[in-house]
Amino acid sequence: MERKFLEDLGIASDLVDKIISEHGKDINTIKAQRDTYKTQLDTTKAELKKFDGVNVEDLRGQITKLQTDLSTKENEIAEKLSDIEFNSALESAIKAAGGRNAKAITALIGDTKTLKTSKNQEADIKAALEAVKKDNDYLFESAKPPYVVASTSGAGKPNPDDKKAQANEALRMLITGKEA
Repeated sequence: MERKFLEDLGIASDLVDKIISEHGKDINTIKAQRDTYKTQLDTTKAELKKFDGVNVEDLRGQITKLQTDLSTKENEIAEKLSDIEFNSALESAIKAAGGRNAKAITALIGDTKTLKTSKNQEADIKAALEAVKKDNDYLFESAKPPYVVASTSGAGKPNPDDKKAQANEALRMLITGKEA
């Protein structure tokens, strides 16, 4: 807006000065906004130059590959954790059943993968252990205490007759289950 245009309209010169002053304030505000936007544009252009030559499709492919690798690793870890939990449960069951050698008993159980995927793992493990115990009871502690024969010989050299008497007593105990 120009002063001459306002004067030609017949507006008094003091009013023209006020109008021009007010119009100048509006123009200065708009210029400040323009300068701010120009600075933001320059900053954005500089940031975008950093990405020149970057292939977006290549980046997407890499992201997809990394996500697939992460998923695969998570599955492997979950499977290993499941194996550890199953092996721990199996060893605990073997110990609870009185097993003497967990590795040998596990080998005789055979297909542990079926037990691992079983719906009722605990009951199936017990059943498998009972089957192994039935055929291979020497791998498990027996419920009966063993017979113990104690020596009662006196001081010095043992008398051969005393050994014979002790052996006879031990045999009677084994056969009858009672002490004489």
